[in-house]
Amino acid sequence: MSHDPPYAIDLAGKLAGFDGHWQPRTVATFNGHDVMVVKVQGEFVWHSHDDTDDLFLVLAGRLRIELPHAVVELGPGQLFVVPRGMQHRPVADEEAHLLLIEPTGTPNTGDPATAAQRRTI
Repeated sequence: MSHDPPYAIDLAGKLAGFDGHWQPRTVATFNGHDVMVVKVQGEFVWHSHDDTDDLFLVLAGRLRIELPHAVVELGPGQLFVVPRGMQHRPVADEEAHLLLIEPTGTPNTGDPATAAQRRTI
């Protein structure tokens, strides 16, 4: 059992501590899930997650989530959950900062062979 004192996680500070896009960093875990921050810019790949929903919460900037028959536009403080199995592609015309919550080990591309390596900060 850890005896470290409790502390708040500064999401902006965590985001300021790294560069690179589409490379999520785990900042906390709970109940078998990773809480991650990520910087995004440009287009990600079309993909789906067969076993999990995909949660996107915009902290800064704007994110467009392209779906097969719709587009969801998100700004700061807005979130969207892509249902499991649905094809989607996140796009940010300018850099955006996101919070993601996923079961630990979920590949960000839906395919372990092409997924970003898990990084904890």
